[in-house]
Amino acid sequence: MVALALLTSCIKDEEANQECDIVSAWVEGKEYENYFYDVTQMKHENIASTVTEIVFTVKSMISLPEKLPIQLTVTPGATVVPASGSEQHFKDGPVTYTVTSQDGSWQRQYTVVFREAVKPTYRYGFEEVETIEGMNNNLYHNFYIFDQAGNRQNVWATGNPGAILIKQNSMPEDQPTYSTEQGYVGRGVCMNTQDAGMLGRLFGKPIAAGNLFIGQFILDNVLLDALKATQFGLPIDRVPIRVTGYYKYRPGDTFTNKDMEPVPGRVDEASIYAVFYRNVDKDNKPIFLYGDNVLSSEYIVRKAEVASLPPTDEWTPFEMFFEGGDADPIVLASQGYNMTLVFSSSKDGASFEGAIGSTLYVDEVVVSFEEITKQ
Repeated sequence: MVALALLTSCIKDEEANQECDIVSAWVEGKEYENYFYDVTQMKHENIASTVTEIVFTVKSMISLPEKLPIQLTVTPGATVVPASGSEQHFKDGPVTYTVTSQDGSWQRQYTVVFREAVKPTYRYGFEEVETIEGMNNNLYHNFYIFDQAGNRQNVWATGNPGAILIKQNSMPEDQPTYSTEQGYVGRGVCMNTQDAGMLGRLFGKPIAAGNLFIGQFILDNVLLDALKATQFGLPIDRVPIRVTGYYKYRPGDTFTNKDMEPVPGRVDEASIYAVFYRNVDKDNKPIFLYGDNVLSSEYIVRKAEVASLPPTDEWTPFEMFFEGGDADPIVLASQGYNMTLVFSSSKDGASFEGAIGSTLYVDEVVVSFEEITKQ
């Protein structure tokens, strides 16, 4: 019960009149559709309780109107300032919205941002990292990048926000995924498989593999449906063909199954793969991949996977090529595909099988793309 209380979106006693969340946000009106690559990008639904920044991606900031109205749905009885539907100057930068609970006791602040869909940087050196203070005085690392326009992009996610639920007063290096100063060049990323403790065993999740992926970690789903906690992929407007980088890996001593029973003769393996997939269905509804279908979804167009990652204590190059079908140029131009890149210290960590102590390092990752042909 303590763990479930930690996952609530505000400090509250589960009373509706104390909730203060933005549930959905959207731009309404056909006159605004041409500013977006796709109409599905005009609305954010079922906004997770951990989100405090709502980002709308547009074709161009230059042509964006001076003022735009954002429609908001908040939790029952709550109020929001500025008001839902009021026109705001988003060209001048982020706009802060304050949501107040019905009884006036609780508030949350959100920033709503419009950003231009510029080409992201596809060389990942993992130099940009911040330390976040989470629940129970736990610290963990969060990775991000700067795009070609100098804007911060939160493309990377880890399972750290879920792993700290079982800890107190821990440091970033105590988490499954953290930044290390001993990278191949500068800083790198270290992922290690850990014992999830009594709480993990209670919920049938005895280990926590270190991971890093392009997408979003949804904390609300950790205890309810752990495979839905990892939401893989972000929009992209080009076709990936190859991923290269450097790694080090050392498997843990004892491989265990989901019941924490040793599996004789089995040695843990690391995992590095990438997926390129269609991000809307035939009815134009958004599609995301999760831990239960990231390698099997019918919407996958291409996949890449490193076949083998032999144990090594030296920085060793890896390479993988995307295989699969072709992308529709029209759909591609409207960012109708997502790409994710995934690293894990235990290949079957999503099934809670692996070896405690398995450690994977990665650095200097480069994604190569097909040349864009001018029509």
